[in-house]
Amino acid sequence: SDMLQNMKSRGLKQVELFLSDGVVGMKTALARTYPKAHFQRCLVHVMRNICAKVRVDDREKIMNEFKQIHQQTSKKEAAAVLHK
Repeated sequence: SDMLQNMKSRGLKQVELFLSDGVVGMKTALARTYPKAHFQRCLVHVMRNICAKVRVDDREKIMNEFKQIHQQTSKKEAAAVLHK
């Protein structure tokens, strides 16, 4: 993207982690401009997307479960919470 190229031309040598709202093409542009960077979808946007796909009556329960999984400090701990 032009934004990433602009940052690079102004001296940003490497990006460790890039958070985004999921703009189409952003992950590809990041990989092209900063291939060592990790990409993560913004937590707020992930939660909004989940809510949009879940019945209103189930949203609170699902969001609580999602938060419990997300708050774990390792993938193994998150999987354990997920499979309770």
